[in-house]
Amino acid sequence: MARRPGAPAGYGEEFTFVSPLVKYLLFFFNMLFWVISMVMVAVGVYARLMKHAAALAYLAVDPAILLIVVGVLMFLLTFCGCIGSLRENICLLQTFSLCLTIVFLLQLAAGVLGFVFSDKARGKVSEIINNAIVHYRDDLDLQNLIDFGQKKFSCCGGISYRDWSQNMYFNCSEDNPSRERCSVPYSCCLPTPNQAVINTMCGQGMQALDYLEASNVIYTNGCIDKLVNWIHSNLFLLGGVALGLAIPQLVGILLSQILVNQIKDQIKLQLYNQQHRADPWY
Repeated sequence: MARRPGAPAGYGEEFTFVSPLVKYLLFFFNMLFWVISMVMVAVGVYARLMKHAAALAYLAVDPAILLIVVGVLMFLLTFCGCIGSLRENICLLQTFSLCLTIVFLLQLAAGVLGFVFSDKARGKVSEIINNAIVHYRDDLDLQNLIDFGQKKFSCCGGISYRDWSQNMYFNCSEDNPSRERCSVPYSCCLPTPNQAVINTMCGQGMQALDYLEASNVIYTNGCIDKLVNWIHSNLFLLGGVALGLAIPQLVGILLSQILVNQIKDQIKLQLYNQQHRADPWY
């Protein structure tokens, strides 16, 4: 059919601006993290159900609750990405892109604020560690985490080994009936070569000793300074981890925006074809 002079070049009925590569790449990208989110929720629920009831009083640092919350949020976010890309739904894709952008900016802001207000961040870390020491015997997961940290960083307590007096079982007060009175956890003890059985009572009475005497048996330096030194000496590693978290988010944002623009172009093309279908010069 003849085309009206000056009319824009048209496209065939089968032409589409939406790239299958972008569409299905975004779909499988979200599907991968969707599956990961379900695994996180399942692990978190299982861990929560297996925990002792005494741990209910200390949910703030509960790894199981953290896994469940992060898993649910990731599930909802990737659900929008999966369905939005598969159904070419602009609303879901823009919701996915906006939420992912907000998450990325919050992570960036947290990193910048942590660097700028490092003293306040150190104080917050100290508060968390001291709070964890207080609840050491209340939560088995927390207990294992603290023991792992003290052995990993060769430290004991927050600032020093005497911080363990904040715990009701290790407190040095005269009216403390605990057999662990004035002691420290076994994870504070210096490693013994070729030790077949772990001596869980090796920290008995260590808080009553002075620094030099105690240093022959246990780690006397606190974990806060050791943690800060580890961070300073592993900045490239931490930067790599941060970059590894940021790249998938940026890829998701980029792919979703490309697909949204392609869908909008396709809608414009369909409207244009509908308006000019009855035109004898089209």
